[in-house]
Formats: sequence, structure tokens, C-alpha cells
Amino acid sequence: MKRRTVLWMGLGTIGALAVGVGSMPVRQRLTGGADTLDRASGFAPNAWVSINPDKSITLFMPRAEMGQGTHTGLAMLLAEELACSLADVRIEPAPIARVYSNIAAVAGSAATQPAQPNFVERATQHFMAKFAREFGFMVTGGSSSIADLFVVLREAGAMARETLRSAAARHWNVPLEECVARAAQIVHTSGKVIDYGDIVALGPELLEPVHEYTLKKPEAWTLIGTPAKRLESRDKVTGRALFAADIHEPGMLYAEFSMSPFFDGEVEVYDEDAARAVPGVVEVLKIAAGGGAPAAVAVLAEQRWRAQRAVGALNAQWVAGAAGPFEQQDLDDKLLAGLRDDAPVATYHDVGEVDAVIKNSSTVLRADYEVPFLAHAAMEPLCCAVKFDKDRATVWAGVQIPDVARKAAALALGLEPEQVTLNAMLMGGAFGRRLDADFVSLAAAVARAVPGRLVQALWRREDDMRHDFYRPAVRARYTGVLELGPGLLVALNAHSASPSVIAQAVPRQLGLPGNPSKADVEGAVDQGYEIANHRVQHAHVELPVPLGFWRSVGHSQHAFFQESFIDETAATARIDPLEFRLRHLRGQPRHRAVLELAASKSDWKQPPGVARDGKPVARGIALHESFGSLVAAVAEVSQGEAGEPRVHRVVVAIDCGTAINPNLIRQQVESSVIFGLSAALYGRIAIKEGQVVQGNFDSYPVLRLGETPVIDTWIVPSTLPPGGVGEPALPPVAPAVASALAVLTGERHRRLPLVGA
Repeated sequence: MKRRTVLWMGLGTIGALAVGVGSMPVRQRLTGGADTLDRASGFAPNAWVSINPDKSITLFMPRAEMGQGTHTGLAMLLAEELACSLADVRIEPAPIARVYSNIAAVAGSAATQPAQPNFVERATQHFMAKFAREFGFMVTGGSSSIADLFVVLREAGAMARETLRSAAARHWNVPLEECVARAAQIVHTSGKVIDYGDIVALGPELLEPVHEYTLKKPEAWTLIGTPAKRLESRDKVTGRALFAADIHEPGMLYAEFSMSPFFDGEVEVYDEDAARAVPGVVEVLKIAAGGGAPAAVAVLAEQRWRAQRAVGALNAQWVAGAAGPFEQQDLDDKLLAGLRDDAPVATYHDVGEVDAVIKNSSTVLRADYEVPFLAHAAMEPLCCAVKFDKDRATVWAGVQIPDVARKAAALALGLEPEQVTLNAMLMGGAFGRRLDADFVSLAAAVARAVPGRLVQALWRREDDMRHDFYRPAVRARYTGVLELGPGLLVALNAHSASPSVIAQAVPRQLGLPGNPSKADVEGAVDQGYEIANHRVQHAHVELPVPLGFWRSVGHSQHAFFQESFIDETAATARIDPLEFRLRHLRGQPRHRAVLELAASKSDWKQPPGVARDGKPVARGIALHESFGSLVAAVAEVSQGEAGEPRVHRVVVAIDCGTAINPNLIRQQVESSVIFGLSAALYGRIAIKEGQVVQGNFDSYPVLRLGETPVIDTWIVPSTLPPGGVGEPALPPVAPAVASALAVLTGERHRRLPLVGA
């Protein structure tokens, strides 16, 4: 852990270290964890795959499946090079080992990127790749799973394929070039055939791993790029898929909680006797705040409904901690103060002479924007099952960082991490919420009181909503100069203010120092628009609200700010919003292509017509780059009787590099649009007397089926390495809808949510 702290000691230090190790290659990622695969029942030529005598093929999976289809996409990479079908591959969770670290998530994070010249930035990325390989985490996040393992899993499959081919050639005593791998078999030119499983059954003496292999060229791919069906779908629809809430055994106990309504509150009084009087109650525990979890009073009972009754009988009374019963207005005032000219700011991008151009121009545009705190609101509430046996423990939980979750459980149980077995479960959504292990810590703390008995802790929706780690509330002030002749934005100053996710989440999740970073302005500092004078600055504002990584993180707010301002500037110049964007992307062919595809498929140049009720429809367009992918969205919007926006159709064009599985891409684009619309229209977490107001979907609405628009997804063909897919389609949704509303109403909507803000 001490060696990891170098990551967060300061970007300048990292840059210096990066230069020093620039000539050292990142260590290979195929072996180094194979010795931990004691569970492998067959032949494991590397840390990723086992070929089994029963003819099945096991992929040791280090990434979480939370509905995004990652397991299917990654299995396709392995199967492509291993020359087997997707149906031949079964998924087994990988053990916790360094070889499975997610290099792309760490090295590619905005939090680790310095605002420095290109050489230092490239050197830093190389250093971070080395760092992540040696000391990183098995994290699922940042839309990085496919990008991180695109080469690794193909190499793992190719290595296994060539090892089996060589073994078959030795078994038949024939030249290697006469043997071909096809359909999980080795085929000889004479017509002889042997299954992979049968080769393994011949014995280990034939199975010497081959370390020289060639990856298939894209034109030879037969699986990558096809719309393959998801591996886990059948189990999900038939009920065989297991989530943490499905873990049961005779004699188990159910934990229910009365949690502090304050972020840092303490229990003042509770009626333990009344709770114990409920039949079936086994234990009542006072749990101190820890591991990111709030203080709570827990009840353990033999049936869940009895535990719920007992929690009601506690009648717990709570008092606020050091932060006190603060109000939403207090938070809003601090954010607004961060936009003042005299507010201390960090500058992350600065080219040209921004101040001089603004001072000497008569066409200066200014706009303030605002977005609220947001909850993750995953469909599956938090759940964790723990069985503690004094010197050992087993944990069942859906988590995004297994090693962090295991350490959290071990700490709560008084064990070493190696004494805890973590069974990674499927998740019904997460969106960054399960990067935190607070629910694991709380379940483990309760299980410690009842050794030998399985404890299942399932949070209520209200607990999940009121004790989330939220997307930060952010204010932004955009100042630009429009040169009317050429119709160009020649200067732009983007000034935002918010608390920092990195500064909170890194210490809480990893136990390392965390500071405000470039991640606070991701989505503003990394876009493709060509603006001669451009500055991005940010004011760090401390607020007593817990923050976490929310789907698309900083891009979700900065896309709304920047794309809304671009649209406003186009309107001032009286230039079509599509044309205005294209004028600022003359040297960006990928950006232009994605914009033009979305415009073409939405019939941008044709009048949008009217809705079924006769109300006029308007279109809005937005473009955003995130997680290695480019997305353009066109929203078709009308207004209801009360003036509320009604979104009828969203056309999305995405350039995500090589498309591994078009089905998965379309599913995730649709998911992102629905998630993004929920936030844009309704999403808001508010504070009253130090407590979160919203508790369930009655006060924190999400998009209903009847409100969901037609979503058309178009994928730009590409041979570039794959980018992210799970998050990039979300950021442009809100600005596209807001811009369409502006066309309808003549008024700019600079504050989210668009309904009831």
C-alpha cells in the first residue's frame, strides 16, 4: 500500500518518475497469476483460460457483470483466437491476483493525467500502465473492460490454441503445419480430428505452453464483430442466475437496519428490549460508522419480515454529527461562491490569450449552468451475504473492485484478507455504486457477532438512496467570444465549481491520499473542438456530502455545460447547430463523421413535424467524446399540456473503435439514453436539515416504459482499438434534449433536471 501512495502524491512527482522509467516495458499479462488457479480442473496454459477434459473451456473472469454484457464480449475475444464457439466457453470468477489488474482503468483515468506537455503526459501514461500492472486493482469501471483486455484475451486464446496444436502434432507425430485449429478441435490434413478436451486427457507431458503465436488478422475474424447472444441471458430469464440475495442455507439469519438519517449521525436512544421481544430475533447490535457505511442499529432474525418488524420497534432516535443539520441552500451558496472571479481555481487547459480576447470583444456571451447531486439508483438494492467461522469467512457480493471488498470484509471481521473468500456475484446494475464496499463492511460487522451462521444483509431502497455516494452537484460559468463574420467561437473560458469525487473516493475506497485533479473537469478539458483561445479552470468546493463515481462521471455534467453553450452560441450566430459544430471540427474527421451520421439518420435537414397529439416537435443535437469513444445524439422533443418535455426519439451515432458485438453496443446505448434521460428530466438529490429528502422512486423518478422514446443506434465502422461503450452515450443526452426544448420555447434551460427543478 505504501508503494501505491506514489500515485496520489502529486502529478508533478508522477511525471518525474514516469520519465525515469520510460524505457522500461510493461510486464506481460499472461502469466504471474496462473499459480493461483488451484481451482483449474484442466490444463491452464496461462492465467486466463483452462481447457478441460470434459471438452469445456473456462475463462477466468476478473471483471464484473452488472448488465453491461462484459462477460460475453470478453469471452468472444478469447473464443476468436482459441478457435472455438462462444457456447464452448464458461465463465468462472478469477482469483484476486495482480495479473488481472485493470491497466486501462488506472492508466487512462483523468485522475492520473497531468495538465502538462505531451511528452510528460505520454511518459506518465506509460508509468501508470506499469504501476497498474504491479499494484493495480481488479476494477470494473470507466468503460474499460473490453479496451483493457482486447489484446490480452486474444493472446491468451492464441497461446492456448498453439499449445494444443503443438500437442496434437506431437501426439500424431506429424508436422505442425499440417494441423489446424477449428471448432474446438485440431484437424489434420489427413482428416484425423481430436477435440481439445481429448488432447488434455492425453496427459501433461504433451502440454508444454507455447510462447510464440500470431494473432488472427481482422479479416479472418469469424466471431468478433458479430451480434452474438449474451452468455448469461438464459439463466437470468429462467431464474438460475445467482445474485447475492439468492444465497440461502438452513439456519441462516437476516439482517435489517435502522440507519442514521444523517451522513455522520449517531444514535441517541433506541429500544433494544422492544426489538428483542419480537419472536425470531436473535441479536440486536449497535454498529459504529466505518468502512464508508453510516452508523446503524442492526437486528438479526430468522425471517426477514421479523427482522423488519423488530427494526420498526427500535424507535431509534438520531443526532447529527459535526456537519450539523445543513440545508440545500447552504450547499448552493458555496457552489455559487466558487464561480466568483476571486475564487481560487486550478487551471487544467490554457491556450491562446483568453482574457485579452474577451476584454477586447464586443460579442461576449455568458451563461451559468447548474446540475444537482444524483444517486445511482440501481435496480438491484445493495446486498451482501457473509458467513464468519472465527478464522475464516466467505462473502457473497456483487462488487466492482473484489480486492477492495475483500479487504473491507477482512477489516470488519478482524481477519487478514487471505482468510476471506469473496464470491463475486452478478449485479442488477451498479453504475459505480459498487466500487464502494460500505455494504460489505456493514454485513461483515454484523456477521462477526454470530460465528457459524450465514447472514444476509439486504438494504432497503430508502437506505440505498439516502446513503449513496452521489454524483456531485456542479455549477459552471461559460464565457465566450463569437466572431460573427466567420461564425466562429474564437475564445472560451470554462469555469466550474464542485467538490471532488477523487478527493473523497480514493481515500475511502483505497485508503490512499486523494486530491482534486483533472478528473474534476473531464468532459470540458478533453473535447475535440478547435477554439484558438481556450481555458478550462475549476474551483474546488468542500461540501459535507459523500461523493462517488456515477455513470460517465464528470462527462455527465460537463457535456451538458459545454454542448449547451455551443448550441447557444450557434443560435446567437444564427447558424445551424450542426453546421456550427462542424466549423469547429475541421481537423477532426472522427468527430465530423459521427456528427454527420447522427444528422443523416435523424433527417436533420427535414422539418421534424408534429407529435401524435398535434404538438410541434423540435430537434436538438449534441456531441461528446469520453472513454475513448465518440457519440453524437439527436433528440426529438415536444411539450405536454403542462409544458413538460416529452422525448419521442433519440438517434445515436457512436464510434467506439472496433465493434466487438453490435448487440451489446446497441443495448448499452439504449441503457445510457434511458439512464441519461432519467437524470436529465427528473434526477435530483436534495438536502433538508442534513438529511437526503428523496428515498424511493416516488420522489426520485426514473424513466417509465411509456415515456421511453424510440432509440436508434448507428455504429460507425472502425478498425481502431475498441473504446468504451457502457458510458459514452449518456453525456450528450441532456444537452440534446435541452437544446430541442430551447427551439420549442425560445428559452434556454441551463439547470437540470428539466422537470420540477
